[in-house]
Amino acid sequence: MKLEWLRGRRVREIGAAVIVVGACLAWRLSTPVPDAEAAPAAPPAEPPPGARPIALVNGAEITADQLAAECLSRHGASVVETMVNRVIIEQACRRASVTVTPQDVDTEIEVMSRRFSVPRDKFLELIQKERGVSPKQYTDDILWPTLALRRLASAALEPTPDELQTAFEKQFGPAVKARIIVARSKAEAESLRAKALAAPDDFPAIARQHSVDVASASANGWVQPIRPHSGDPAFDQAAFRLRDGEISPVVQVADQFIVLKCEGRLPADTVKLEDVRPRLAEQIREQKSRQASGNVFKQLQDSSTVENVLNDPAKAAAAPGVAARVNGEAIPVERVREVCLERHGRDVLEILISRKLLEQAITSQKQRIVQADVDAEITRAAESMGFTKADGTPDVQAWLARVTREEKIPLRHYLEDVVWPTVALKKLVGSVPVTQEDLDKAYAATFGPRARCRIIVLDNQRRAQEVWQLARQNPTADHVGALAEQYSVDPTTKSLRGEVPPIRRWGGQPVIEREAFALQPGELSGVVQVADRFMVIFCEGFTAPAQVSAEEARDELHADIFEKKQRIEMARHFTHLREAAAIDNLLAGTSQSPTRTRAGLPAPGMPETKLTNAEAGELAKPRSGSRQTSPAAPGSGVVPASLEQ
Repeated sequence: MKLEWLRGRRVREIGAAVIVVGACLAWRLSTPVPDAEAAPAAPPAEPPPGARPIALVNGAEITADQLAAECLSRHGASVVETMVNRVIIEQACRRASVTVTPQDVDTEIEVMSRRFSVPRDKFLELIQKERGVSPKQYTDDILWPTLALRRLASAALEPTPDELQTAFEKQFGPAVKARIIVARSKAEAESLRAKALAAPDDFPAIARQHSVDVASASANGWVQPIRPHSGDPAFDQAAFRLRDGEISPVVQVADQFIVLKCEGRLPADTVKLEDVRPRLAEQIREQKSRQASGNVFKQLQDSSTVENVLNDPAKAAAAPGVAARVNGEAIPVERVREVCLERHGRDVLEILISRKLLEQAITSQKQRIVQADVDAEITRAAESMGFTKADGTPDVQAWLARVTREEKIPLRHYLEDVVWPTVALKKLVGSVPVTQEDLDKAYAATFGPRARCRIIVLDNQRRAQEVWQLARQNPTADHVGALAEQYSVDPTTKSLRGEVPPIRRWGGQPVIEREAFALQPGELSGVVQVADRFMVIFCEGFTAPAQVSAEEARDELHADIFEKKQRIEMARHFTHLREAAAIDNLLAGTSQSPTRTRAGLPAPGMPETKLTNAEAGELAKPRSGSRQTSPAAPGSGVVPASLEQ
């Protein structure tokens, strides 16, 4: 019975399908068919090049014209200046019939790469990485002008015998091994010299504790061996007058006062002047050429008439399409725009993409950013950076002047690239909780006791165990310091005999903090592993806690923690926005598909995450103007140089 019912149902379904298909065919046959010869519909018109999308952010377009306009607005002034200088040199070359060919530039690149003993491609790669200059920009804006000016500089560039002798002595002459103590005043230097004369063996400690020159102080006063003609003549003469172990009088160099101690001498190299004469001569020619080229260029600038049109609205209206004129020769705006796009397009496009993501997020959450929000953020920034008036209120105008003048950021870009995104992310993140646990940890980190320790950093466990055994035999600060100076693989702890800034609780280094606070004064830890390093910690004692109660510091700590946690959540939120977006960057040739759904975006519904050690350390840092009574040095805590990354 059931089988028959199913067969009947199938028959009915097939019959219904036949009726639908038949009705469709009947409609088609009864409808007039258009003339087969009729012209096909015209394809849509191609958009002009500038209107074509250069990026798509969740389907929203950023056009080439928008990107070019932003590049010109942000970088036009600096690019015009570079192009003006190039035109000045080109005009001088034409007048003097001087030619610099692409082959000349290629040859110079080969010479430079050989000088640094790297292949040509590697040399250009290093230029781009270290100086942020593309190979094309390097050849167009640096090498070509250098070669052109060098040829325009007709001054005699051949080195004299005296110049060759001086260069030879500077590189290969005898040297003095010395330590120095640097002071800001002569009286202070004389006082430190008196201490050193009374106890010459304490010279390294005096330099380490009192010298204002950080580089030498951190190395117990050591400086590079002093050769003739290597610096200020008075400094060189004072060094070479000293006998082994002798301490110099106070020597003034510029605005500093220096005391030297001779720790020995190095003989001159066994190199003959004849053997290195060609290399020294080339170095001197390059130095003289650079100086002569600079003089020539200054003369060319002084004698040229330059009219900057781009940054003058009245001139730009009177001469549309012209960015500048050099001795009457026009530099087109379009060319400036092309160069701006070529050099800065990728970076500016990333800014526009980020802005678009935030605009979309604000719209999707039905939020609005009004001028009052922007003004409030500027006021907050001014106050947090210490820009206040006599009555204690934030000095917004002084802050904006600092940003635009000293930081060289146009006001519009500061508002669009810094203030507006900050306001947007704060609205998207909303409020962040500050718990009692947060307050307790911040209070302990800021006002609690700190462990004074010496640390030896080793790069393998076996060596660490050997050094630990040596330290255990004589667990004193001096002995551990000597071991750190001899064995530590971290430059900082090695030069400072294991001394590190006092270690605080909740500073973002839980393993080291736990070990340090578990020790008693005079006690040595076991071998402590942190990442790929092994440490031996010796506790010298603990600092006294600050005399500030938790209640007194509560408001300040709360504000500080709130700001830092909000900043951390803002960074996380933007990361989520970026990961959840579909981004096609046609300029960079990259395409990104969403890795998270919209429902998974933070605020509301941001997935809970735990603080990393770095974030915990950031929360523990006292902010500017904190009431803490013993300010920590920047980056306080034990962070060996090899572990910073």
